[in-house]
Amino acid sequence: MHSTFLSVLLFVLLQWVTAAPARIERRTFKVERARNANFQGYNGPKELLKAYRKYSMPVPHGLLDAMRAQGAAKLDMDDAKNKLGGAGSGPQGGRPPCGCGEEGDNPVIEADPEAEPQAAAEPEPEAGITNSSGIGLVTATPEQGDIEYLSPVKIGGQTLNLDFDTGSADLWVFNTQLSSADLRGHQVYDPNKSKTFQPIEGASFSITYGDESGAAGTVGTDTVDIGGVIVENQAVELATDVTSSFVEDIQSNGLLGLAFSKLNTVQPQQQKTFFDNVLPTLAEPLFTADLRPGAIGAYEFGRIDTSKFLGDMAWIPVNTSAGFWQFGTSGFAVGDEPALTDLPTSQAIADTGTTLMIVSQDISDAYYSQVVGAQNDEDIGGMTIPCDAFLPDLFVDVGGVYIARIKGEDINFAQVTEDSKSSQPID
Repeated sequence: MHSTFLSVLLFVLLQWVTAAPARIERRTFKVERARNANFQGYNGPKELLKAYRKYSMPVPHGLLDAMRAQGAAKLDMDDAKNKLGGAGSGPQGGRPPCGCGEEGDNPVIEADPEAEPQAAAEPEPEAGITNSSGIGLVTATPEQGDIEYLSPVKIGGQTLNLDFDTGSADLWVFNTQLSSADLRGHQVYDPNKSKTFQPIEGASFSITYGDESGAAGTVGTDTVDIGGVIVENQAVELATDVTSSFVEDIQSNGLLGLAFSKLNTVQPQQQKTFFDNVLPTLAEPLFTADLRPGAIGAYEFGRIDTSKFLGDMAWIPVNTSAGFWQFGTSGFAVGDEPALTDLPTSQAIADTGTTLMIVSQDISDAYYSQVVGAQNDEDIGGMTIPCDAFLPDLFVDVGGVYIARIKGEDINFAQVTEDSKSSQPID
């Protein structure tokens, strides 16, 4: 997955709590987000393929045929593996597949039992956190079309715009170890200009995302500042190889992972994420993601902004066994139709790096049966609808205690012909 924004159906869901830390110095900080004008438009089949591959789901033959006909994506990993030195999809080289939760669940996605990630290890030396004011605030920029949201991060005093991704756990950056061709147009981190950078001898990382993009390289530690909250000795991964999609996106200069540290790909010793390092010092042990279509949003750490919602806050238990922000879901409704609430509980993941929402066939069929002119187009690789079709709202159970509403207008995804649009967000 070349990280994308939390679009369409996962917008303002990222509000969770973890176990309360010891009561020491507490702080909050906020990361605002803004658009990136470099985005050239959606490719519906490619985004759908990326979502299937990210969670190791079987890819429909129609989608594969559509991608071959389109020529927009290579369907094997050879090029990515060659460039990244053999980067894979498991804990030894990239993102492991998602787990399916408790035994007896009816999961939407299945786990590879041999790809269980290793337990996270303490970084050496141990990270330290400082913040003179206890509050941090930084702006952020969404790319055109909301495909990706970027936020400025200071590393060793050097500012780079990074993509915050709740579906991975690596902080890697464009840096002076890359070729001049790869660096053209990017903000670049130079470890030689940092007074606080220290290499971790023998450490390396290699991560491959769901769209076959990825990065690999060496690892060090440096001081990382997000909105005034500073982590000393934070693991920073220095790319020596990156795939072309990252090179071409000159607005983004790397990723900052916000999943659980057990997904971190650094070898031979995993490293903690920035969030795990600041967690013990936060006023509340959580962060929120407020991601809105066509508007500046924000990540906020250590505090829930009560002005962002009406009514009572719903708290959802999180299944962290696979390293993701994962929760149960067991019901849905389409528009004004009666809700179906007696479905087997499935597992879902809230991920700011995935553009689409993958649901069961039952939900997809129920939704598109209410859309006049909707059809499964094998030439496109997904559902298409007339441009002027009325799209009902979709309501989805979250953890058995909250019903998330996805506006019908947000389910229109990408235009595929002059008179139709792909509606793959809920394929």
